[in-house]
Order: sequence, then structure tokens, then C-alpha cells
Amino acid sequence: MRVGVVYPQTELGGDPGAIRAYGQRVEELGYRHILAYDHVVGADPTVHTGWDRGYDVHTTFSEPLVMFGFLAAVTRSVELVTGVIILPQRQTVLVAKQAAEVDLLSGGRLRLGVGVGWNAVEYEALGANFVDRGTRTDEQIALLRRLWCEQSVTFDGEYHRVTGAGIAPLPVQQPIPVWIGAASAPGYRRAGRLADGWFPLIAPGSELDDARAVVEQAALGAGRDPAAIGMEGRVIYSGDIDAVAAELAAWKKAGATHVSVSTMDAGLETVDDHLAVLATVAESLP
Repeated sequence: MRVGVVYPQTELGGDPGAIRAYGQRVEELGYRHILAYDHVVGADPTVHTGWDRGYDVHTTFSEPLVMFGFLAAVTRSVELVTGVIILPQRQTVLVAKQAAEVDLLSGGRLRLGVGVGWNAVEYEALGANFVDRGTRTDEQIALLRRLWCEQSVTFDGEYHRVTGAGIAPLPVQQPIPVWIGAASAPGYRRAGRLADGWFPLIAPGSELDDARAVVEQAALGAGRDPAAIGMEGRVIYSGDIDAVAAELAAWKKAGATHVSVSTMDAGLETVDDHLAVLATVAESLP
């Protein structure tokens, strides 16, 4: 099981020195990947009455692909993971180009996690349709993979038309791995049909077992081997190192291929505070 970290951008966002120090230190500590969340804009709760989600207009978020372009230059081996890019609110061909550039700059270290998202305010601001985001994602993934592997692409789908065009230079990985964040049956089925791996938003237990069964059944229905589909869990640090170790063990027992440790929202104020916790966690890693 490959253990990585979640970049705590809600506390450290906007500080390039923190990004550099964090990326270099977690690589030194032996973590295998850095995962970053994605929100382009936040909602203003004074305008959107009753807004009760965890993120709003005051919450800091780095743009993951731009941040990874920076991290590619200051790290050497750590994998860079979007967890997840809200794909349907973005232009597919532009995502393909940006992801290919990060993959090139990092020497083939990008893993592109995608999802459909939940924030209708963000969709509106980006001029995207919130209603058809699921079906559009299926077509986007197919187009992304072709753009990463073919010099010239002609594609005529329900939502996209490309006529004899390509994104040269192509990425190192052809195609870049696409993982899907899923929290519902349609998302689980999409992961099984299309993804190289998935991010379940639930803890190990019966609910995860049920979700994985949906993923595996969808994979079999698509003629795929379920064992070839990775699974990445999430461990939330809340002040108890022993609890982190126990959760890592639970994810390993559940069959996770990857897991990320998050120190966000744990009362840690500086990059050094976050790194000190991760150094302690790293001491127990195999």
C-alpha cells in the first residue's frame, strides 16, 4: 500500500514557500504522493443564504495543476495527484493539455483524479451545466485518453467535437492514469467501467464493501479485471497518532492500494506544524 499526504491548502494556500517546503520534506520522509483538492471559486454565504458547506469564498485553494507544475520543479520522485479535479466544469481539451504539461514537467508523475463535484455555484461561475455532469464526464474521460495518446484526434460525441487536432507534445504517460472520486452508486459504476482507480469517500467497513461490490460488478460488465482497479483511502489526523496508524492498518486490510494522510483542519497553523505530525506518522510506516 502506497502512503501519501493531502496538501493542507485551506491553511497554507497562497504561500509558495510552504508549497516548496512541504513537497520537499514529505518526499524526504518517504511519502509516495501528494494529493491536492480542487475548488476554483467559493460561494459567498452572505449572498447564498443558508450556505452550510465546509468551503466558502474565504477558504484558500491552490489550483492543483498549476501548483503541480511548481512542485514538479522542486521535487524528484513524489507522485502528484489531483483528488479530485471537477472535470465537467472544465474544458476537456484544455484539461488534457494542462495535465500533459504537468506530466512532462514531472517526468511522468501525474495521476489525474476526477469527479463530478457538488457545487452548483462553481458550475455557474465557470459557465458549465450542472445537470448533465455525470454523462458528460464519461465522454470527457474517453476524449482525454485519446488526446494523450494520439497525435491527431477526430472525435464526434454528444458534448465534444474535435476535428483533426492534437495537443503536442504528448505526455510521458500515454495515457495518464485517471482515477475517479465516487460517493454514490452512479460514481461507483463509472469507476468500475472507466477508471484506473477510485477514491471512496467512506471508511473501511460494510458500506465500503458494498461500494466496492458495485465497482467490481461494473468492471466485470465492461469486460475489465476488477483487480486491476486501484483504491485510495483517506486517513484524517485529528490529534491522535495511534488512531492514524490504526486507520492505515484498516485500509490495508480492506485492500487499498493507496492511502493519503490528511492533516487539514486539525488546528495546525504552520507548514512546520503539519510536517512535524507527518514526520511522526512516517516513523511507523513500513
